[in-house]
Amino acid sequence: MRRDVAIVSWASFETPSEPARNEVEMLLPVIQEALGNVGMTQQDIGFTVSGSSDYLQGFPFAFVGALDAVGAWPPIRESHVEMDGAFALYEAVNVLQEEGIDTALVYAFARPSRGELDRTLALQLDPYAVAPLWPDARGLAGLQAQAMKDSGRYPQLLGAGHEVPPTVVADGAVAVVLAVGDRARELTKTPAWIRGIDHRIEPPALGVRDLTTSASTTAAAAKAGATGVDAAWLHVPYPHQELVLRAALSLVDQPVYSAAGPVMVGGLAQLAAAAAGVAGGKARRAVAHATSGPCLQQNLVAVLEGGDAA
Repeated sequence: MRRDVAIVSWASFETPSEPARNEVEMLLPVIQEALGNVGMTQQDIGFTVSGSSDYLQGFPFAFVGALDAVGAWPPIRESHVEMDGAFALYEAVNVLQEEGIDTALVYAFARPSRGELDRTLALQLDPYAVAPLWPDARGLAGLQAQAMKDSGRYPQLLGAGHEVPPTVVADGAVAVVLAVGDRARELTKTPAWIRGIDHRIEPPALGVRDLTTSASTTAAAAKAGATGVDAAWLHVPYPHQELVLRAALSLVDQPVYSAAGPVMVGGLAQLAAAAAGVAGGKARRAVAHATSGPCLQQNLVAVLEGGDAA
């Protein structure tokens, strides 16, 4: 990267269900907290980007309405990805390589408790051969766990009674503030510098890839420079997937903090948690991971460090 980018602030909210507030009402205090932590307002932000899914909200361009939580007037430079907010952060890091933009706000939100999450997630699948069967996310994760067990490479799964837990349904939001170079140092004494970041994707057809490994995570980690890390924050929708990610990231003795989090929010929340770990002294150099899609289909890896920028 030509310009050093750091995570300087973050805030999050998660609950099993949020029936009393809409997306804007849920987002507003989270965004205000993230900005307020470093004494900023939306007018101080050069680029705003969000991650969410209109399918979860039930109508097209639903993310546009959520802009009321940040305020889109006067006009702001804004973007959106139909993915986990971690992938929106990737876009923000790239935009911040441009001169003249020194700060970015990244946020993600979802209220999957308002509908049938498994049915919605099935819409991500191959539209001809798989989606018409409406397989639920837990069932697909079970196929992956069984393939891992059959491979014999995961002795942790060989004992009797292993069962894939139900799909986690939670509502939530997270907001992260990024800043470049000296601007980051002005905003906080403990910036978490993003030393490298990359994301890769597996083939969408489940039958043509090895569900027991994660080649995309390994490739993203290599591109991001994820070596010499002393802690990891992993986005793990199902427990057995942590084993795949540990192998893909060559994690042996390092502390690993894994979490699922709400759909579209959990990955960005893990990047924020890694930033908090680096800023708080839990790790000098950390790797953070986010995933999206069935059976670890899309994977993002970032390397964060404390201290001053090189």
